[in-house]
Amino acid sequence: MVVQQRRCGGGPLAVLALAVAGVVTVGSGCSGAGGDGGEVTGERVSRAGPAGAPAAVVRGAAEALAGAGSAETRTSMETAAGGTRVTIRGQGAYDFRRQLGRIKVILPKDAAGSDEHRPITELLAPGALYMKNRGAGVPDDKWVRIDTTALEDGNLVTGGVTDPTASAELLRGAGEVTYVGRTELAGVAVRHYRGTAELGRAAREASPSSRGALAAAAKGFSTDTVPFDAYLDDEGLLRKVRHRFTFATEGPAVAVVSTMLLYGFGAPVSVELPPEADIYTGRVQQGGSGPETP
Repeated sequence: MVVQQRRCGGGPLAVLALAVAGVVTVGSGCSGAGGDGGEVTGERVSRAGPAGAPAAVVRGAAEALAGAGSAETRTSMETAAGGTRVTIRGQGAYDFRRQLGRIKVILPKDAAGSDEHRPITELLAPGALYMKNRGAGVPDDKWVRIDTTALEDGNLVTGGVTDPTASAELLRGAGEVTYVGRTELAGVAVRHYRGTAELGRAAREASPSSRGALAAAAKGFSTDTVPFDAYLDDEGLLRKVRHRFTFATEGPAVAVVSTMLLYGFGAPVSVELPPEADIYTGRVQQGGSGPETP
């Protein structure tokens, strides 16, 4: 099953304009899927059953992360359309209790491998995404602020990184879930679950600070289900999750695979949101697609 977007002008496909800034249009031949630095290898499945019903275990992932406090994270977001494949990578740290994080987003080179793109610094906060080094037309010392509750995808893909809280809160909508088996991820024993999450249910069950963004996503998508693979350790902590989205556009369909890897639980996280004076309020130049007001 796939998630389809009603239209391609804003919201989710802003991953092509906001984060990628035109790279997708020239990025044919970029790296393939699965390069998030934490792939599950071997897939050694044990006969041991899960500690609880699969759907219930997965739905509890967000609450378990809040209890853990914080974690370091590596992310990858792969887009594929019309034979063009691009992977955006990120690395940073996230505080699940305050729902604040800082992630450095690395954009791929162009098709010739010669055009380096400056990393984008993203600050994640409830209902907001702040981006620095956003692109053409934005001064180097300014941030672009985006209201995630106004995005059609609730920032599930817009920034090139799925907000770690949104990744976990989306699992609150888990419906049909299958326990695949036990395996190992980066030296940690984990349980692998596969299923689909319902956006509407996730929005209703989400924490208050996440509800607005997920509700926007539930309204903006024409299909309510999101396929996922989730890996939880024996303490119920989410170690890795992969969501799969497909957007219907006027051109070729765009497939997006968003992967988040969590490790280093309890790591200190320092995030200071920029003051209003540092927020850019002018028009932002889209990569090859004209100006747009953030």
